[in-house]
Order: sequence, then C-alpha cells, then structure tokens
Amino acid sequence: MAKDFDTPRNDGIIDNLEELNTRSTSKSTLAIDMDESEAAEGLELPGADLSGEELTIHVLPQLDNEFFCKVCFLVHHRSQLADADSGPPVCRDCDV
Repeated sequence: MAKDFDTPRNDGIIDNLEELNTRSTSKSTLAIDMDESEAAEGLELPGADLSGEELTIHVLPQLDNEFFCKVCFLVHHRSQLADADSGPPVCRDCDV
C-alpha cells in the first residue's frame, strides 16, 4: 500500500497541555519513589556495626617490573618511570 508522506501525521504527539502534565507527573513520581527506596537499601550509616563483615579483596604484592610513585602514591609499570637517577621514583604523569 502506498503512503502519502506529505500529509501531516500525529504519531503519539500530545496536543493537550493538561494531558502532558498529568502524564509527566505520574511517571516521574513513580520513578523517583522506586529509585529512592532502592538507593536506601545499600546505604550504610555512620557508626554501624561492621564487625561481622570480611574483606574479600585479594591484594597482590608489588612486582619486580613495577614502582611506587612518591607523588601520586600509585603503582606503575617501570616504563612509566620519569627519571631513575633523580631521587625518589616519580611517574611521568607527576614529573611536570
């Protein structure tokens, strides 16, 4: 079937301002309420008892090809070392 693309179309466009306001307020309040309740579940309060919690992070020791930057306190690969002869190890990003 052929379509006339020159005719005006109304594909879900809301012409009434009141209908637009009722739709926007009903959708936004529902989304805000759900987001606040979900965010509150993961919230930790200061002073909460965390004595039963365990760390599950595996920490690797510094490798032979890595160094500790004395400016940014990050571990970098030796290729990022700025100048090995000028005192404490500093990465290229911090050696400005």
